Amino acid sequence: MKIGDIDLGNRPVMLAPMEDVTDLSFRLICKELGADMVYTEFVSAEALIRNINSTTRKLNIDPGERPTAIQIYGREVDAMVEAAKIVEEARPDILDINFGCPVKKVAGKGAGAGMLRDIPKMLEITRAVVDAVKIPVTVKTRLGWDHNSKIIVELAEQLQDCGIMALTVHGRTRSQMYTGNADWEMIARVKENPRLTIPLIGNGDITTPEQVVEAYDRYGVDGVMVGRASIGAPWIFHDMKQMLLTGERGEELPLAEKFKILRRQIAESIDRIDEYRGILHIRRHLAASPLFKGIPFFRDTRIAMLRADNFAELDEILHRIETEIIPNIQILSSTSKND
Repeated sequence: MKIGDIDLGNRPVMLAPMEDVTDLSFRLICKELGADMVYTEFVSAEALIRNINSTTRKLNIDPGERPTAIQIYGREVDAMVEAAKIVEEARPDILDINFGCPVKKVAGKGAGAGMLRDIPKMLEITRAVVDAVKIPVTVKTRLGWDHNSKIIVELAEQLQDCGIMALTVHGRTRSQMYTGNADWEMIARVKENPRLTIPLIGNGDITTPEQVVEAYDRYGVDGVMVGRASIGAPWIFHDMKQMLLTGERGEELPLAEKFKILRRQIAESIDRIDEYRGILHIRRHLAASPLFKGIPFFRDTRIAMLRADNFAELDEILHRIETEIIPNIQILSSTSKND
C-alpha cells in the first residue's frame, strides 16, 4: 500500500491517532513492535495558530518512528489552511485531517465528526488543505452522523475528488460514539466502489491478530488501523504482524518483556513531563492493560497501582505483580489442569 510516494508495504497495520495516548514515546514503542505507520495525537488548528505550547509539542517527531502522520482538526477553512502550513514545516510524512472525532467538545462545535453535518464545508476544508501543502493529505472520518445518514460511500468519492491520497473509515456513526459494533460491511461497500482508487484504511474494533487478517481477507481494505486495543498493550502490533507474515499467531512476547515495556512507558512519560504528571498520564495505559485482566482478588492491588504517585512505589507494585502474583496464578492454573 502506498500513500503518495510512501510505501507501507503489503497489508500494513497502523497506530490510530488518540488524544492523551499517542505521544512520541508510545509511537516509538509501537513502531519498534511492528506498527507500519503511526499517528500523533490530534492537533487543534486554532491552538496551533495561537502557538499554545502543549499543542506545538505534539508536532515533535523522532526519526525512529517514521513514517508519521500529524492529524489536525478544526471547523474554519482559513484556520485549517494556516495550521496545515505550520504542520508541514514540522516535516511529517503525511498530514491527516480529523473528520471523525465524536467527543462533544470537538464534534459539538462543528469540528471532527461534526463536519458530517456540513459536507460542503468538509469538502471546502479538504480542498483548501490539499492545495496549501505539498505533502500527502489524508482524511479520517466515520460512516455518517447517525443511522439515518450513512453517507460514507458517496462521501469517500467526494473526498477523493478533493485530492486526498488515502481515506480511513471508522465503522461507526458519530451518534454511536464507541458503542455497539463497528460496521465492517459498510467499510467493504466503500472499498467495492470501482470509482474509489485511493487506498482505504479500515478502523474499529480491531483487537486480535485474527481480526486483522479478516479485515484484509473478508473486507478487502488496503490498510488496518488499530486504536484502543493498543492502550496498555503496544505489543499487539508484534502479534498482528506475526499473524500477517506467517499465518499463525506465533509466540507472544515473554511476560518479563511486556513488563519491561510498561516500565519504559512510565520512565519516558516521567522524563517528558515530571514524576507526578507523568504517572498520571500513564495510568490510562495501566488501567487498560490486558496484563492485569482476570487476576483473582486483584482489586486492592489494582487500586494501589493506579493510586501510586511516584516511580519507586509504582515499580515495587509492578515487580510484585510480575514476580509473585501472576506466577502464582499460573502455578495454580497448571495444578488445577493436572488434577
